[in-house]
Amino acid sequence: MDDYIEQIRAAQLPTAYSGELPDEDQIIRIEEQVLMPLPDDLRAFLLTVSDVICGSLTPVTAADPNEITYLPEMAAVAWDQGLPRFLLPICEYADGYYYIDPDGGVGCWLHGNEEEGEVQWPSIWDWAVDIWLMS
Repeated sequence: MDDYIEQIRAAQLPTAYSGELPDEDQIIRIEEQVLMPLPDDLRAFLLTVSDVICGSLTPVTAADPNEITYLPEMAAVAWDQGLPRFLLPICEYADGYYYIDPDGGVGCWLHGNEEEGEVQWPSIWDWAVDIWLMS
């Protein structure tokens, strides 16, 4: 995981906006809002690299409830659009959402699809390197 964190941090774009990392209390509040525990990898991702800005995609955040990427807000919108309730969105893209399942696998879900897509990455870290950093 440390290698992934270093690789993601190295891709940080210089910007006037600097996001914040959440603390454990904020993560617990998010779990209470979404009514489920976060997969371990998502928790670690939020605590270590959710302040990084790189590429054209913007993954979920957990520090500022006013951000459109705030996990509970993104989840409410995604679930309203049909993402199965047991999945958590990790990033919106043009045709749907990348999601994480309870076991930590990451896949794609398309708007209007009533079922989850196939898991394509074994972890959020693999997704981050393959998709987020390359966007």
